[in-house]
Amino acid sequence: MTYNLHFSKYQGTGNDFVMIDNRDLSFPKENTKLVAFLCDRRFGIGGDGLILIENDLETNFKMIYYNSDGNESTMCGNGGRCLVAFAKQLKIISNSCTFKAIDGLHHAKISDEIISLQMIDVQEISKSEKYTFLNTGSPHHVQMVDEVKNYDVYNKGKEIRYADIYAPGGTNVNFVEKISDNYFKVRTYERGVEDETFSCGTGATAVAIAMFENEITNKKSIQIEVPGGMLNVSFDKNEAGFYENVILSGPAKKVFESDIIVDL
Repeated sequence: MTYNLHFSKYQGTGNDFVMIDNRDLSFPKENTKLVAFLCDRRFGIGGDGLILIENDLETNFKMIYYNSDGNESTMCGNGGRCLVAFAKQLKIISNSCTFKAIDGLHHAKISDEIISLQMIDVQEISKSEKYTFLNTGSPHHVQMVDEVKNYDVYNKGKEIRYADIYAPGGTNVNFVEKISDNYFKVRTYERGVEDETFSCGTGATAVAIAMFENEITNKKSIQIEVPGGMLNVSFDKNEAGFYENVILSGPAKKVFESDIIVDL
């Protein structure tokens, strides 16, 4: 079958996505082979994931997110920020919005090229001597290491991603180095991509909260350096010990816009 698709390509700190306007519901959402092809960096457009924007009766729009393996996945923070920029390009919104994603309702604001996205509240955090596990819209393993720039993220991350304790769904894996009280370097192995990515928004969020929860920092606004640039995560911790008003901020930019014809 032949598919003639119009798309935009966006990136947020190097985390890149194929964006498709599906408000007419014409995209074949169950075709995992097509999604995987579009995300393929050699034969398709190339991206860490594919995102559909759709109409929603209660908010400005709905976000449907697929990993590059073609399967619909959990929340993607950088993808959500890029989708907000895409929604502005489509003139659906101006500089603020609400939208629905697989993990619920999100609010976002635009200031120049910086997109600030409210993430879900975080209530459950599992801590052990060597790592912390929490869900920030997607599951994340957070682990401190020395000299993260030289760490074997691919092999170590893959091993943890498929560990029995995270079966059957697996987890994303973040390796962290503390630079200062409010500055951390992070590298992430993402499930679904099955490789290290230049940035992971839910991962950066998980790292910031994990660092505060483990008293590695006492700051509630934290700079996260990822291979693709800089992100900021801010939050409050309420009297019940839950994390709320969690905001992920960073740049989101359009790379290009085009059409593609696919025969599958």
